[in-house]
Amino acid sequence: MQFTVQTTQGLERRIEIEVPHTRVAGEVERRLRDLSRTANIRGFRKGKVPITVIRQQFGAQVHGDAVTELIRQTYSDVVTKEKLRPAGGPRVEPIQVDPGKDLKFAAVIEVMPDVEVKPVESLEIERPVFEITEEDVDAMLESMRRQRISYQPVERAAQKGDRVLVDFTGRIDGKEFEGGSGKGMAVVLGSGRTLADFENALVGMTKGANKTAPVSFPDDYGVKELAGKQAEFDLAVTAVEEPVLPELNDDFARGYGLGDAGLAGLRKEVRNSMEREAAEAVRNRLRNQVFEALARENDVQLPRTLVDEQIQQLQIEMMQRMGRQDQLPPREPFVEPAERRVKLGLLIGELIRRENIQVDRGRVLARLEEVVSAYPNPAEARRAWLQDPAAMRQVETAVMEDLAVEWVLARAKVTERKIGFGELTGFRKPE
Repeated sequence: MQFTVQTTQGLERRIEIEVPHTRVAGEVERRLRDLSRTANIRGFRKGKVPITVIRQQFGAQVHGDAVTELIRQTYSDVVTKEKLRPAGGPRVEPIQVDPGKDLKFAAVIEVMPDVEVKPVESLEIERPVFEITEEDVDAMLESMRRQRISYQPVERAAQKGDRVLVDFTGRIDGKEFEGGSGKGMAVVLGSGRTLADFENALVGMTKGANKTAPVSFPDDYGVKELAGKQAEFDLAVTAVEEPVLPELNDDFARGYGLGDAGLAGLRKEVRNSMEREAAEAVRNRLRNQVFEALARENDVQLPRTLVDEQIQQLQIEMMQRMGRQDQLPPREPFVEPAERRVKLGLLIGELIRRENIQVDRGRVLARLEEVVSAYPNPAEARRAWLQDPAAMRQVETAVMEDLAVEWVLARAKVTERKIGFGELTGFRKPE
């Protein structure tokens, strides 16, 4: 076997391999003999078919199979001998594959880049420091009350916070339009879930009241045909209901499955949950800062093979979130995120290799517990994850990334800043 390896551009390598025709012929003959012992051909006993008959019936197919196997073997041998690190599978270009001649082909690949991670001691990272206050717990409990709000009819004018049931008919240029009419639609005043003009027109109306109100559709309205249009709506209120919040007491706590633990038990559970959420938010912020700093301070040549794989993965994830199965979304929006993923993967991988960071089984199991705790049946979910090697590799990869981030944090310039629960997690206190 003879071969050459040529750098064409960047990380691309072109490997040209020549296999002597005698080796090809020997592989073909071996396969024909093996086939003669197992082939079932009418008129011959099994294992007694003459090789000439086998060659006549299966020669072309066997030659093709032999060539395919020799391409795989010799390509692998060259990669090993030259210590190449392919970023993906080869693009094989046949040059000469005819029977009786030397086998010649080219394999075009991209190789993994040499990655060098600069010293991390100069990286500046801000660590959020939080404290869950009693006011934070009160705000969370109030939010939970709002989630269990109910409504009761009232005989008065509608005001902000009320729920109004309304029949409506809309017109544009005097003509009704599709989707512009309905009966018994519930509108919570002040929620911002309907058009502002429509919602404001209901304020002050009473049960049984009717009015015609002008309504403007915003320029960025979701229905293109209505965007920027002026309409008028006939409104007929059929009910006005005021909000009723449940009392914060032991009965309220029982609604969350706490049994006899009461309101005090609920406060404890809420605080613990907020502590976990805040700790996870801190971990994510630190992780993102480390990743951003590593990506900013280090240049890496990216294999297009890996970037293309990530683009396709992101396209598939988006298609699944959209509930579609027929067509991938356009590539362009995913190019930059894919390049970032690949770059960070290479940098983190090099850190792990260089510093000999080892996966900790205890950390893997602890992370698994965090994952399955979100399932309705954690024990069943745990069994399913443990029996799925691919799923467990995802958990192990996440733990290895955590260990790499911790290694960086132990050496970088880390400052602390006190931060409230709302700013840390995005939680908005009820008004």
